Amino acid sequence: MNHIKSFYYKPIPSKSEKIVIEGPVTSSVLKRLKFHPGLNAFREPEEQHQAIIEISELEEGRIIIARKDDTIIGYATILYPDPMERWAEGEMDDLLELGAIEVSLEYRNLSISKSILEVAMMDPYMENYIIITTEYYWHWDLKNSGLDVWQYRDVMEKVMSAGGLEYYATDDPEITSHPANCLMARIGKNVPFSSIEKFDRLRFKNRFMY
Repeated sequence: MNHIKSFYYKPIPSKSEKIVIEGPVTSSVLKRLKFHPGLNAFREPEEQHQAIIEISELEEGRIIIARKDDTIIGYATILYPDPMERWAEGEMDDLLELGAIEVSLEYRNLSISKSILEVAMMDPYMENYIIITTEYYWHWDLKNSGLDVWQYRDVMEKVMSAGGLEYYATDDPEITSHPANCLMARIGKNVPFSSIEKFDRLRFKNRFMY
């Protein structure tokens, strides 16, 4: 499958700061930019900066960033699922995963996450993919948000809906291990029925249990 990528750009209205959302961005651009020290949810900022550079170099990899001047203050990664996850077992070339979305704490009042997902889905070629995200409560920043797991789950659903993702049921053990966890997905308009069937089989591997 050819992974055609078209660049899109969106400014964020702000009286005091110039913030833009853009992508997919190339590794050469990412290497020139600074990485905000507050982007530390998954690993140390320097390591995460290198990780998104490497993802951008993948044939299917897409990095959408929020940028203030020459500093990345937020990002989302889109790539094939981890080979260790069930979502990779179908070996589907048209199923991608929203692997991470993160915004530095001091910029979380500007709906940047929603804007990142909106820009990510502006590319018409995204209609050729099933995009999934797996939401686990232990990844959520409950401490800094002051929200409980259900309030945070509601926030995440609203954020993901900005990119057209919606809730899908599954029997995946990690997701069903806590009722706040969930699978969300967006099925592009050009995705063939055969791929949707494969996705359904991945969602429910233990139908005999029901």
